[in-house]
Amino acid sequence: MIEDIVNIRRIIEFDVFDYQVLTTALVNYRKPRDKITRLFESGTVIRIKKGLYCFSEEFRKDPLCREYIANLIFGPSYISLEYALAFHGLIPERVSTVTSVTTRRSRKFDTPVGAFSYQMMTENKYSIGADLVRTGKVSFLIATPEKALVDKIWNDKRLRVLSVSDFESYLLDDLRIDPERLSKLGESRLLSIANMYNSAKINNLVTCILNLRSGAYA
Repeated sequence: MIEDIVNIRRIIEFDVFDYQVLTTALVNYRKPRDKITRLFESGTVIRIKKGLYCFSEEFRKDPLCREYIANLIFGPSYISLEYALAFHGLIPERVSTVTSVTTRRSRKFDTPVGAFSYQMMTENKYSIGADLVRTGKVSFLIATPEKALVDKIWNDKRLRVLSVSDFESYLLDDLRIDPERLSKLGESRLLSIANMYNSAKINNLVTCILNLRSGAYA
């Protein structure tokens, strides 16, 4: 069994792979489907979701990148909202669920490698504000700090159209966003994103951030 796994691991380059890659690696086995079943039963290959798999920790070449996996589980999508805010260091909390936005219907997935959630957005709001980040052998799409914050505000249904001054307390006290990092958000990016949202709430958010950057509330 171990020899088989070593051979399979040699053929499959990445730690996360799909069904086609797995069946290709087993093409020389007489009963590849039975072999796949045994790989699952032994825990050597872990089913993340239907059609998407990873090797067990013992046979991985690198630590799993959950951000990369999030892009693969459900797409089109990119990481945003709370997870992206924590990733960029804007909020102090550790966020366990990898949160993303998508143009498809909202979904949640509880998997052996963690929880993933996807919030539906219209195409125009989705189409702006994502960056490609490279880590090790893989890359993943994640919202810029500006887009992650706008997405968070937009999707927080508890918020009505806060006034410009009310947003200061919400950003600094409720979300506990680091003021220094808030001051580094890009003005042109914020204005471009706000233009796509065409929302009074988002316009007030951007105005508040720009006022904070300029010291208007000092």
